[in-house]
Amino acid sequence: MKKPRIAAAALAMLVAVLLLSGCGAKDGNIKIGEVTRSVFYAPQYVALEKGFFKDEGLNVELQTTAGGDKTMTALLAGQINVALVGAETSIYVYQQGAEDPVINFAGLTQTDGTFLVAREDKGAFDWDQLKGSIFLGQRKGGMPQMAGEFTLKKHGIDPHGDLELIQNIDFANITAAFASGTGQYVQLFEPQASIFEKEGRGHVVASFGTESGKLPYTVFMAKQSYIKNNQEKIQKFTNALQKAQTWVQEHSPEEIAQAIAPYFKDTDMDILTSSVKRYKEQGTYAETPAITEEQWNNLQNVMESAGELKEKVEMQSVVDPAFAEKAAGDVK
Repeated sequence: MKKPRIAAAALAMLVAVLLLSGCGAKDGNIKIGEVTRSVFYAPQYVALEKGFFKDEGLNVELQTTAGGDKTMTALLAGQINVALVGAETSIYVYQQGAEDPVINFAGLTQTDGTFLVAREDKGAFDWDQLKGSIFLGQRKGGMPQMAGEFTLKKHGIDPHGDLELIQNIDFANITAAFASGTGQYVQLFEPQASIFEKEGRGHVVASFGTESGKLPYTVFMAKQSYIKNNQEKIQKFTNALQKAQTWVQEHSPEEIAQAIAPYFKDTDMDILTSSVKRYKEQGTYAETPAITEEQWNNLQNVMESAGELKEKVEMQSVVDPAFAEKAAGDVK
């Protein structure tokens, strides 16, 4: 009569072991929602492709949630754990009085990633050429649009008075809209800007990244409650990002393009390479995940200029620097 009891006890122990091992696997899972698929985010793809996340014991699942509003909705709804999106979205959530605010814990890019693309080549570019033109802009309140307006104002152009600004086209459809004939100028990320140049559909005439200065343009963020309950996981995530950022700094555009190619299967290698080169040359890719006070202040200046900032938000209210600081010190 004792053998069945022993067998039952052994079975119970086996089930417990399987449950515990399952929990361990689950603990390493992180779902990321990226605001768009772009060469702009090269260090993220490097971290995935080079196995830096796996080296930290993480199983990262990446999905594209087109547009900052959709990405933030997915994060707040718990459909993703971590969002890769503009830092301004965390300010919007904070200013709405959220009980569980969104916290920025690691920066990926430190400049705007869009380029001004003109439909016609008019020779030497002057910003005054935009006056009276039809400009296909980005979503109101999003960082691309705010950085664009900030730049135009810097050059003495009223974005809502000196040109016809189109902002009613969904983020995912802007490229197609310009390709079909809408607008004389458009604001595009890479590799779309380089693709248009190669196809003869447009000409890159200026960089909004160079013009608008350094700011925490795209960051990894999560709900405060998630970070509190998953501090070790967030640290491992940030460590992997630091490894990828260092790798990108130390390797050539050609090598980076080869590494991220699986995420851009329909893009020619020469286009990938030229896109990466543009971003590297203007210092777009952050060297560490740290978000600085200077960058944060510039971000709010850009938002204020666009009329999208109710009041200044102290950096410590929505930024946790601890993970980036530890990664910068520990990761070699």
